[in-house]
Amino acid sequence: MRSFALSIAGAAAIAFLAAAPAQAEDKFTYMTNWYAQAEHGGFYQAVAQGIYKKYGLDVTIKMGGPQVNITQMMAAGQADCIMGSSDIQMMQVREGGVPVVNVAAFFQKDPQVLIAHEDVKKFEDLKGKTLLIGAQAQRGYWPWLKAKFGLTDEQTRPYTFNIQPFVADKNAAQQGYLTSEPYAIQKAGVKSTVLMFSDHGFPAYATTVSCMEKTVKDRSKQVAAFVKASAEGWKSYLADPAPANALIKKDNPNMTDDQLAYSVAKLKEMGMITGGDAAKLGIGVMTDARAKASYDFLVSAKLLDPSKVELAKTYTTEFVKDAKVIP
Repeated sequence: MRSFALSIAGAAAIAFLAAAPAQAEDKFTYMTNWYAQAEHGGFYQAVAQGIYKKYGLDVTIKMGGPQVNITQMMAAGQADCIMGSSDIQMMQVREGGVPVVNVAAFFQKDPQVLIAHEDVKKFEDLKGKTLLIGAQAQRGYWPWLKAKFGLTDEQTRPYTFNIQPFVADKNAAQQGYLTSEPYAIQKAGVKSTVLMFSDHGFPAYATTVSCMEKTVKDRSKQVAAFVKASAEGWKSYLADPAPANALIKKDNPNMTDDQLAYSVAKLKEMGMITGGDAAKLGIGVMTDARAKASYDFLVSAKLLDPSKVELAKTYTTEFVKDAKVIP
C-alpha cells in the first residue's frame, strides 16, 4: 500500500513539474512603483508563501519610489518587469520610445481619487474649488476630469504630496490614492468626501505587470509563471495578508499595521482586485475592450499620437487568459 501511495505521489510530482511553466528557480526581478505597501501585497505574498518557487521562479521584488525611474532601470536590464501605475501610463511610455508591453493588470480599477471636504457630494460640486493636483495628472486623469465635469485649469494648484494645505483650506480638494491619503486625512480628524474616477467611467487599469517586448518574447515561460503566481499571491493576500505584511514592513519600516489594515479593507470593499472582469475571467485579467477604451481616451485627449503607437503592441492577453485564478 505504501509503495502504491509513493508511486502516486511520484506521478503527481512528475505531472506537476511537466505543468510548471518555468525552469526551477529562474531568477526574475519585478520592480514596484513606490515604497512597499498593501497595494503591492499580492506580489509580496507570492514571495512569502513560496508561490513563485512553486512555479519555478526565484523572484526579487525591488522597491521604487519618488526619485526612481523604474522604466529606465528596466530598459537598462535591472528588472525583468515593472509595476505600471496604469495601463495608460505604460502606453505613453511606449510612445516615448521604450517598447514596453502590459501583460497583466492586478487592479481592475484605477485607485486615483479626488478628496474634498464634506460639503462636496459629487464631482459637479467641485466647480469653484481649489484643486491640488500633481504634474503627472496633466498627462493622465486631468483632461478626462475637465472634459467630463467642466472643471478648469484655473482651479488647479500644485499638489506637494502633503495633506496639510487641504486640511487648512475648506475650499480645497486634493488628489489621492483610494487606499492612502483618505486614511491620513481621516487620522487628522477631517471629515471628507472621496470621489473615485473609475466609478464614473475612467477606463484605466492599475498596478500592471509591464515588460520589455524582448522579455515577453525571450522569457515568455517565466513571464507566464510570474503572472500566474502573482494572481495566486493576490488571492492568498486578500484571504490572509499577514505573511506579505511582514515582508512589506521589512522593506518599508515606516509602514504601520493600521495603514495596512485600512488599505486591505479598501481593496476588498471596492473590489479592486476581484471585481469587474476578474470575477469571471481571473485575477490580473485585461480585456481587448478595456485596453481600447484606455487607448481611445489618450488619443481623444491628445495625450497619445496614434501614428506612433499601435494599440495591439501596447498589451497582450496571452498570459492572463491562461492564468485563470478565479477569486
